[in-house]
Amino acid sequence: MNRETSDTTLGNGLRVVVVRTHGAPLAEVRLVLPYARTAPHLAEAQELLATLFGTGTGACATAGARTRQDVADLAADLGAELSTVVTAESLVVAASVLRTGLPGVLALLSDLLLRPAYREAELALAQRRAAVSPRTPGPRQRLRRALLGHAFGTHPLVDPPTAPAAATTPEDLYALHARAVVPDGAVLLVTTPDDPDEVGVRVRELLAPWSGGPSGLVLPPFARRAPRPGRIALTEPAGTAGTAGTAAAGSGSGSGQALVLCAAPAVPDGHPAHAPLHLAQLILGGSASSRLARRVRDRHGLAYAVSADLRGNRAGDWLEIECAGAPGTAGRIAGEITDCLRELAADGPSPEEVERARAYASGFTRFALATRTEEASALAGFAAAGLPLDWLEGYRDRLAKVTHHQVAAAAAYFLDPARVAVSTLDEADHDHESDRSTQ
Repeated sequence: MNRETSDTTLGNGLRVVVVRTHGAPLAEVRLVLPYARTAPHLAEAQELLATLFGTGTGACATAGARTRQDVADLAADLGAELSTVVTAESLVVAASVLRTGLPGVLALLSDLLLRPAYREAELALAQRRAAVSPRTPGPRQRLRRALLGHAFGTHPLVDPPTAPAAATTPEDLYALHARAVVPDGAVLLVTTPDDPDEVGVRVRELLAPWSGGPSGLVLPPFARRAPRPGRIALTEPAGTAGTAGTAAAGSGSGSGQALVLCAAPAVPDGHPAHAPLHLAQLILGGSASSRLARRVRDRHGLAYAVSADLRGNRAGDWLEIECAGAPGTAGRIAGEITDCLRELAADGPSPEEVERARAYASGFTRFALATRTEEASALAGFAAAGLPLDWLEGYRDRLAKVTHHQVAAAAAYFLDPARVAVSTLDEADHDHESDRSTQ
């Protein structure tokens, strides 16, 4: 890549990537830790640790203990914003700060990692909040688990966590921190206007004492590389289907709805077939003018939310198609999706469709790196996935070289309905499909 970069791995296993940026005097920090839900008995502790990380530090030889308010005040003094995000496979600690505050943010991050404080009062407050608003899986989440279970077999992404035998204690969180918040297997990415080597030296001084790992909290691969095709259907009592999923679909009304989720085969980002498949996916359902949107939403008025996206993590890769419509329409939507897939796989896209998808994809790659925050998150994701830091920039060149024949071949293979798993959820009194199997 054209930007000046320092990329080293410390003796404790932490990969440190520092990228020099130009323009606004802003710095971004991303720490990516493996954090998959592979141990069901740790599910509650993992949720609480992610909530409470950054709420305090313990005393050390050179500084006293910090409370939640102390940490917030210090971050404010530095002009920094700190946050944590949990994905299917990672815990990401993020910070944004002016370049002058970067040394202080790195020192604070070191303190939080090496001397965490999980206090009884903070834990009790988090547990009370969780009890008031329990995170029960909504219809979409249950349907997705059923789909992935059918398509790929038993897996942590499929199986809901079991309830722990006893409530999580501060000691449990300290033990989990020692196991999971560790350098071996983690990636720290910093974007900064400053010299990357100098920032790297500072990071090494602060985090060399950090030890532990690897955590083992890494998603295992699916039992099958490609989804097992077939059809499954779930039902909900009348008036409840989609209640929790409607907001995710964009309406937010809380009324019932029909949901359709499909899983088609896909390949990882670095695979030669990824770019042709990406264009085929966009033609199918990746934009408002896609074939699926025009057919299911515009022509037949069956769905108000239509999408097709490439999904992937350490477990595997798949193309996920999603539609949401009014109760009683799941079967018809599923049929239209199948017909759309069959036509695109058999006849291929037109040259005009390929060029529109190419322009859309190329523009999106630029948009994904438009801000410092988006750039840092993207680069951290590439580093954690083992991809080159300039992967997205090079992807535009790969898209430009994809031929119409390659897109047609990708559609013929990956979008063949015989390779696709289809799942539906609809209200019980509307569901008249003969192939229904309740999960």
